[in-house]
Amino acid sequence: MVKEECKALLDALNKVTACYRHMVLTIGGTSDSQNLREELKKTRQKAQELAVANRNKLTAVLKDKTVSKEDKAEFERLWVIFSTCLEILEIDMRRALELGHEFPLNVPKKHLIQTGMSGGTSGVAARAMSVQNMKYEAEHNIDVVDLKDLENEINQVGEMMYEMEMKVNVPQWTVEAKQDPGAELKSTISVGASSIGMISVEENKSFCDISKVLAGIIFSAVLIIAIVLAVCVVKLS
Repeated sequence: MVKEECKALLDALNKVTACYRHMVLTIGGTSDSQNLREELKKTRQKAQELAVANRNKLTAVLKDKTVSKEDKAEFERLWVIFSTCLEILEIDMRRALELGHEFPLNVPKKHLIQTGMSGGTSGVAARAMSVQNMKYEAEHNIDVVDLKDLENEINQVGEMMYEMEMKVNVPQWTVEAKQDPGAELKSTISVGASSIGMISVEENKSFCDISKVLAGIIFSAVLIIAIVLAVCVVKLS
């Protein structure tokens, strides 16, 4: 039960973090607005709430001495995924802070990035946080006020990561993956297709090897003929 709860929290955190990154990339673009800044604020706060819940659940389980070896290995894997997700969130928050300083909404003369993207981002945030019809009452200088809050929240995330390392020491290099990269995307059909692809690749490789041998022979013959001609020219002269 606890394992399923941790996986559900981690899945939600991944989705919200991905949503936050998507919206951060639109700062300074043609779709930038006060609504976007407010959506960014609510999305990152949602991510931090999920991060705290993840941390509390995983910390309690990993400190429990009665957990079996197999379960502990699984929780350690989830812990590594959670730590990586939190690092990504911190990076994106710092990026949002830098872009917010570069493209303040209260300076209309500041030229924004022409990304070619247009339209609102409320739909993306709503899908990630399972909220419908997100409506915000943006303040006049929400970007200016929010940058100060963002700096404090970045420090809080950094402190959280430091406390996590102090409470639970799970080196990433000691955790083994349960499956190969991209294994969840594979199926019986894709495996069959990949096998056919491997056969065709091997055939192409053998064909390429023969071509290389023939090319080498032709090049050697041309080189010998050139040498012979050069010697003949020297003797005739």
